[in-house]
Amino acid sequence: MPRPGERWRAPYATDPAATRGRLIPEPSSPTRSDFQRDRDRIIHSTAFRRLKHKTQVFVHHEGDHYRTRLTHTLEVSQIARALARALGLDEDLAEALALSHDLGHTCFGHTGEDALGACMEAHGGFDHNAQALRIVTRLERRYAAFDGLNLAWETLEGLVKHNGPLLTPDGRPTPRYAADGIPAAILEYDALHPLDLARHAGPEAQAAALADDIAYDSHDLDDGLRAGLFDLADLAEVPFLAGLLAEIARLHPGLEPSRTIHELARRVITRFVEDVIAESTRRIARLAPRSVEDVRNADAPVVAFSDAMAAADADIKRFLYARMYRHPSVVAVRANANVIVADLFSAFREAPERMPEEWSAGLAAAPDQKIARRVADYIAGMTDTYAVLAHRRLFPTTPDLHFSPESRSLPLAEP
Repeated sequence: MPRPGERWRAPYATDPAATRGRLIPEPSSPTRSDFQRDRDRIIHSTAFRRLKHKTQVFVHHEGDHYRTRLTHTLEVSQIARALARALGLDEDLAEALALSHDLGHTCFGHTGEDALGACMEAHGGFDHNAQALRIVTRLERRYAAFDGLNLAWETLEGLVKHNGPLLTPDGRPTPRYAADGIPAAILEYDALHPLDLARHAGPEAQAAALADDIAYDSHDLDDGLRAGLFDLADLAEVPFLAGLLAEIARLHPGLEPSRTIHELARRVITRFVEDVIAESTRRIARLAPRSVEDVRNADAPVVAFSDAMAAADADIKRFLYARMYRHPSVVAVRANANVIVADLFSAFREAPERMPEEWSAGLAAAPDQKIARRVADYIAGMTDTYAVLAHRRLFPTTPDLHFSPESRSLPLAEP
């Protein structure tokens, strides 16, 4: 039976009462589980607040209705909780993982990550998952007794492995990390507090990962349509979306475009969520896990899309890549954002004293790799606004990050 105030939890869910603990031991909270405590620490972190002014696809000043990293994160959190509740998982852990999954993203979205990756190529590279781990284990400085947030093992495991194991059973990097190896930040923490990198994460992390995919598919379609990068007729290229639009037209003939877009977005979320619940229920029934360890030891994730919906997800992502992420107006802004990040990295690496004292302290005679990593940490934490202002302070001209007028062919205003 659940403890007072708790919802039912399946036997294969992650139990906060059985946590493997924190790197720095702390007394238990009398009012919150360990995962509730982790969620609260994430929400109150500086890195979480910065997500408000970090790009998802469109820079924040392009319009008040486009997603930022923060609004994306909140949408992922809602979907992750819905999946966790339906599958009998720990909702607080699923929420904590959803809220923390993008903490390591830089200013200017994936452009910033790519730019920092290029700058850091000779210094260990840059990976946003590894950066999120650095933030919650080292870079947040809020507590007297430790650096970072001192999160529970299960939260850190899910943060690092929500996209699957990082190592094969024989200890080699999985395909995602085959070329560059496992990021140093992850290996360094794993040496202190092993995260079982060759096993799957718990089911809550798997749910959060799929919630991220679902949110991306829905809101990037929504934002792309409202920005005029493509129109509703173009979605006929994706059979899954064409079917949803036909359903909307049948049920609501003559519906105006703005409402059609909302109807499409919510149907995308609903269909994917219902599919994950049905497919995961089938997988759980086949595996019959009696504990979360059975889920971690399984050969494949237990929370997943069906084959048909996985194909629909891939079709949507291919469409968005071609029509949105590679749209000329988006590419132009990405190129200018790349210049800003590369310029800032060069300026701070050559003269670390240009950074605030808390970042430049101790770098006077530091090796180049330590300076480069400190600079990367500093830039990665910047919001879009702060990065632009920093560039303006250091350089005579700063690239323009506004879309060209011709990219606004379908403005859809809302009150």
